[in-house]
Amino acid sequence: MLVQVEAAECDEMWSFVGSKAKQRWLWQAIDHHSGQVLAYILAPHVDRALVKLKGLLVPFGIRRFYTDAWSAYQRLLEPETPVIGKANTQKIERWHLTLRTRIKRLGRRTICFSKSVHLHDTVIGLFINRYEFGRNI
Repeated sequence: MLVQVEAAECDEMWSFVGSKAKQRWLWQAIDHHSGQVLAYILAPHVDRALVKLKGLLVPFGIRRFYTDAWSAYQRLLEPETPVIGKANTQKIERWHLTLRTRIKRLGRRTICFSKSVHLHDTVIGLFINRYEFGRNI
């Protein structure tokens, strides 16, 4: 059974596959109060990705989203729900730093990178599912 979530922090994190020209984005939403990951997707940096993430969050009944200033949040979230600014997204930014530290292929300057989208998404998904959701996959 899902718990009602009053507010969530949403953000996207850049990475790449093969070369920096082939960008891949990790889109996440976490509970603003507990820091628990609610949902994530790996997708290009396009509006469709936010629509998909938003669909995964419907069961939580979120009334407020804390986001950065990317224009898609303003366009695709209900007008009264997004609060834009870095002051309320500290937990998700900290979570992204944790991911960049523990998964070397997410580092901005690294010699460890994925050669395929499938492998990239699998490694990140396995880590999040194991670390955050406690699933042994």
